[in-house]
Amino acid sequence: MLSFPNAKINIGLNIVEKRPDGFHNIESVFYPVNWCDALEIIPAEGLRFESSGLPIPGDQSNNLCLKAWHLLSSNQPVLAGKAAAFHLHKVIPMGAGLGGGSADGAFALKILNEIFSLGLSTAGLQHFARQLGSDCAFFIENRPVYCFHKGDEFEEFSLNLKGKYIVVVNPAIHISTAEAYSGVIPQKPGVSLKEALMQPISTWEGLIKNDFEKKLSEKYPAIADTKKTLYQQGALYASMTGSGSTVYGIFETEKDLKAQFPNYAVWQGFLD
Repeated sequence: MLSFPNAKINIGLNIVEKRPDGFHNIESVFYPVNWCDALEIIPAEGLRFESSGLPIPGDQSNNLCLKAWHLLSSNQPVLAGKAAAFHLHKVIPMGAGLGGGSADGAFALKILNEIFSLGLSTAGLQHFARQLGSDCAFFIENRPVYCFHKGDEFEEFSLNLKGKYIVVVNPAIHISTAEAYSGVIPQKPGVSLKEALMQPISTWEGLIKNDFEKKLSEKYPAIADTKKTLYQQGALYASMTGSGSTVYGIFETEKDLKAQFPNYAVWQGFLD
């Protein structure tokens, strides 16, 4: 079975407080974007994993697709004695704040649930996804949500950007989560994110921020320069997403900005 795990952006990202377990509580809105990997999984005689496209660093056993298999196979008796072959074609940049690896893991859970007829509900899939990573559970339903706690708890939130055009720019800077958090002092925002997002998008620049962005932009000027260029090209709102380094701009109408960023990975398209 073939599927296309997609990226997501953060619209606002507030680091609210540090938790006793060492993680941080955040608030953000996750919004899906159609920049996609391709993932195929089929039943097989033995467990296999292959990849193409962008090279995936690190040990193959740490890939979230395989972790999804091991998580399910250790909890679902029906998988005893069975195996699967995975092929992941990697397109979404890694360490980019786009959630591509999390999407791969979550989509793997959904495919395995279907091809092996596990009968897991949405809540059941989310339960396993949370064990893979903080934002993996978002990709089970894969629709805009307000998220809180570690980024793995969601609330319905009415934010419709359908028809707006987005340009997503990755300046090829790999930022680890640990590096991103090292420059952040947790604090509650003066204006709640929910309240700010109810305002016209033209006002978001002064109201909605990503707490990772300031320090990382100082360390990596390409982030700030990319954001500046997006605004110069007419973006209604621009921001770094996640823990960086990807920056996006939301536009009223279609734009082709690939020529503005010749050395970066760029995806552009309409939002759903």
